[in-house]
Amino acid sequence: MQTKREILSTGPLRGVRSRPVRRLSPNLWYFAAPTLSLNVVIVAVPAVLTVLLAFFSWDGIGTPIFVGGQNFVTLLADPIFWQSLGNNLKWMLLFLTVPVLTGLLLASQLYVVRRGKTFFQLAFFLPHVIASVVIARVWQGMIYSPSTGLVSVLNQHFAALDLQSPLAQTSTSLYGVALTDMWQWWGFLGVVFFSALRQVDVQQVEAGLVEGASTAQIFRHILIPSIRPTLVLMLVMTVIWSFVAFEYVYVLTAGGPAFSSELLSTLAYRQAFSDFNVGQAAATSVIIGCLGLIATTVYIRLQNRDGDL
Repeated sequence: MQTKREILSTGPLRGVRSRPVRRLSPNLWYFAAPTLSLNVVIVAVPAVLTVLLAFFSWDGIGTPIFVGGQNFVTLLADPIFWQSLGNNLKWMLLFLTVPVLTGLLLASQLYVVRRGKTFFQLAFFLPHVIASVVIARVWQGMIYSPSTGLVSVLNQHFAALDLQSPLAQTSTSLYGVALTDMWQWWGFLGVVFFSALRQVDVQQVEAGLVEGASTAQIFRHILIPSIRPTLVLMLVMTVIWSFVAFEYVYVLTAGGPAFSSELLSTLAYRQAFSDFNVGQAAATSVIIGCLGLIATTVYIRLQNRDGDL
């Protein structure tokens, strides 16, 4: 068997000098110790306890009773769980399309704007720094309210409409909550995509224009491939955040009416603090974590396959 030195001297890597492997100094662990300790205390320990509680029956006060996988069996037989999972999938599909496409459109417009780019970035990013509860209450009172909001104004001027608050209808409650969340989310995506577009080589765009490419062709064949790593990352993060969405649903509808806007996160909250079934809530949380882990694994595989993500 050839040694490493023989392969480097005779093969296609001839002339390439092998570099010695640099070992980390033990002193570096002292600098990493505070961060690692915080991660263990804040992330690892609660995660392990949640997984363990998923196999126990506990009301949060008495002694936990080991029940094995009964919490998962009960959960999978619960129609509300499947309805919540379906709502999560709808939520995910909405956020993978509407805000992403809107953010890409915003980024492309900022890319060609000559003046005021900083102002527009601040304006579109501003909703993202406002507290979610504040935004939810503003939309609830000024948009969806049938007595004081935009719905009321439309009913007064267009009597034939007879609009109702979308939050009060089982067929529209989920979409009403999602629309509120999108208003805060799409501007953030637009600014992130624009930051990625600023790294694109201008010469590629100029070459496309010289060749007679249209704006749509440049956007599709030059700009989108150039920001693909950022785009894939935001898509994966959107999937993960879709399964942990909580505050807008809790504030606007609390999962109602008739569980029509219930998500897995609000279901776990209700199981723990309303039904006092901590074990089943932990089982729901474990399923949420597994779904997020699947999305993360997909991203890592894409990253390893393409190498340039």
